[in-house]
Amino acid sequence: MADQQVFPTKGNLILSKKALQLAALGYELLDRKRSILIRELMELVDKAGKLRGSIEDTYVNAYQALQRANISMGVVMPYASCIPVEKGLELSSKSVMGVELPTVSLEPAPIEVNYGFSQTNSQLDIAYLEFEKVKLITVELAEVENSIYRLSVAIRKTQRRANALQNIIIPRNEKIVKFITDSLEEKDREEFSRMKVIKAQKLKKAKQGKN
Repeated sequence: MADQQVFPTKGNLILSKKALQLAALGYELLDRKRSILIRELMELVDKAGKLRGSIEDTYVNAYQALQRANISMGVVMPYASCIPVEKGLELSSKSVMGVELPTVSLEPAPIEVNYGFSQTNSQLDIAYLEFEKVKLITVELAEVENSIYRLSVAIRKTQRRANALQNIIIPRNEKIVKFITDSLEEKDREEFSRMKVIKAQKLKKAKQGKN
């Protein structure tokens, strides 16, 4: 057994107790980290659920507006090239218990109409505004869903490490401490018994010498 491979000395007992304390502390910290990450995950899952419901309605409204624009103007694809490429997207991160979560921001910019009015109508304007809403909510949902994925991965890793400490490392260190403690106590008892025998023999010799 692994514990029997450790030489039972007081020095090894001190080291084993320290290792056990560190393992217990590590498990406590991992358990706390796991709880915080799970709470953060649950909040994001609730937020994602609301966003998914909202984004479905937003996409429906946008495509219905696009359909109305196509019906009233014919195909509006040529006007898509007039819309500027979005360059206001900013990506950063924040740390939650050592887990880097993305922060995606897209500040709403003033709406600028980049196509002419002579051959367009209000239906195209409405479609343009609806797809602006789609863009904003898509950015928000992308941030939330990516954060959910990263938190899920971190929680699984934390759980595995906590399980290893709880089920393998801590019990193993407990066995080592018990083995050394029992061995040292047995040695103390043997030493005490030997000293009693020696003392008794000395007393016996002393009495015989007097006689």
